[in-house]
Amino acid sequence: MPYTAERPMITPTAEELRARIPGWGADLDPRDRPSYPKERFDPGASGAHWDMPERQPGGDARERSIEHRMLPPVFGTAQPLHGVSGAIRRFAYARFSEGRAAHWLLLILGDRVEAAGAHVRSLASRHPDNPITETGVLGEFRRHPIASRFGRGRVDLKHAWMDPILVAGPWVLVTVLVVKALKKSRTR
Repeated sequence: MPYTAERPMITPTAEELRARIPGWGADLDPRDRPSYPKERFDPGASGAHWDMPERQPGGDARERSIEHRMLPPVFGTAQPLHGVSGAIRRFAYARFSEGRAAHWLLLILGDRVEAAGAHVRSLASRHPDNPITETGVLGEFRRHPIASRFGRGRVDLKHAWMDPILVAGPWVLVTVLVVKALKKSRTR
């Protein structure tokens, strides 16, 4: 019905709508809601025999935000903090709130320090990382590099020129430094 200057018809009642539209207002009456028992506060309904779960041991050395009084009852221990990156992360948790940018920037710095350490350990191993095959850069040349880049509205085109610098730059820098160090040691 188009809009007219006349007074609109009166809104139907809930009973009229329920009679006319199957399932209308199914969530109006709490007794009809499928989730209603979950919305009631009934501590005995869950079957839990505790108010607070038993605490996991070994939380003394774990990092905890300064906003929280204690660690949660269960926490991960698979990757304990270690080295310089661990010290940076511990400092971030001990000194700054999670609402501060410094907290997150220090965690990112700790991550970058850990990544640099992994690269150094890789170079010292018998099978160092191969940046050419492990970054997927060869796929850029093999799978329609021009057609997949242009005319498709890709957002990454704005920073695509930087990607080779960010991926290969550290490797080139380390290679140059090692070559210079080797030349310097030969001249001595």
